[in-house]
Amino acid sequence: MPELFPAADPAPSAAQRPGGAAPTDTSLLRVMSFNVRFGLADDGPNNWDHRKDLLVRTIRRYDPDLLGVQEALDFQMDVLRRALEGYGVVGAGRDDGKNRGEFSAVLFRTDRFEKLDEGHFWFSDRPHVPGTKHWDSELPRMCSWVMLRDRHARPGAGRDRVMFLDTHWDHAGTLARVESARMLRQKIFDLHAYGPAVLVGDFNCTEDDEPYHELLRGGEGTGIKLVDAYRALHPQRQAAEATFHAFRGGREGSRIDWVIHTDDLQPIEATIDHHHENGRYPSDHYPVTAVLAWKNQKG
Repeated sequence: MPELFPAADPAPSAAQRPGGAAPTDTSLLRVMSFNVRFGLADDGPNNWDHRKDLLVRTIRRYDPDLLGVQEALDFQMDVLRRALEGYGVVGAGRDDGKNRGEFSAVLFRTDRFEKLDEGHFWFSDRPHVPGTKHWDSELPRMCSWVMLRDRHARPGAGRDRVMFLDTHWDHAGTLARVESARMLRQKIFDLHAYGPAVLVGDFNCTEDDEPYHELLRGGEGTGIKLVDAYRALHPQRQAAEATFHAFRGGREGSRIDWVIHTDDLQPIEATIDHHHENGRYPSDHYPVTAVLAWKNQKG
C-alpha cells in the first residue's frame, strides 16, 4: 500500500500561498472551513478512502493558520491528525463528547499559536451535556472552540489573542438553527473581551434565512458586530455561490458554509475554493476561506 501524504507534497512556500502571507505574519489570519463529508456514507467512487489524499492536499494547498472541519468521524480525524502534523486539534464527537459521532473540530498551527483554553457546548437547554438536543433539532448539534495566543505577536500589539469556533447546525430544525445562532452570538460576546473571534461552519441555511440575520444582528449594548467575510468583500450577490455541490462540481446556488468574524478584524480575501483534480472533488462541499487582518494594525 503506498504511503499516504508523502513528504514530496509539502505545504506551499510563502510566495506560493494564496495571498502570499508567510506562516508567521501576525498581521494576517488565514482561515479555512471544510465540511469533509461523513466518512461512512455510501458515496461509491467518492467514498472517503478514494478522496482522503485529495482532501489533505486541498488543505495543504491553502495552508491555513486556522482550520475548522465538519462531519468528521473519529477515524477521519485520525487521518487529519497524521497528515497535518503541525496542527493542534480540539474536537469531540457530538454523540458523547468523546469519540462517538461527528466532530466539528478546530485545528490551529502550533508553530504560531499557543492554546490557552478550549471547550465544547451543545445547542440545547443543557449545553454542557454531551449528546443533548432541543427545539426541533433532528440530531445533536454542537460547537467546539479554542482560545489562542499568537506566539509571534509583538508585545502590546493588541492582536495576540483570538478565539476560534467551529459548528455544524441542524439540517432539519428551523427553530433549532435560530436558537443555535442566538447561543453562538452570546458565547462570542461573552468571551470577546479576551480577543477577536472567528466562527466557521456548515450552517445548513443561507443568508436569506432568519438564523443568518439572527447571528449577524450584533450585540445590543456591546458595540460588537459580526461580519460575513465573503459578503463584505463580495457585496453584489451572484448566482454561482453554492458551497454544497454533492460531488458534481456545480456552482449555482447560495452559500451555506461561512466565515464569520468580529468587526475588530477586517477581511482581506474571501473565496469559495473550487479545487479539484481530474474532475474529482475532495468533498461534497467546497471549502471556504478567508484572510483576515486586525483593524488599524500593521505588521
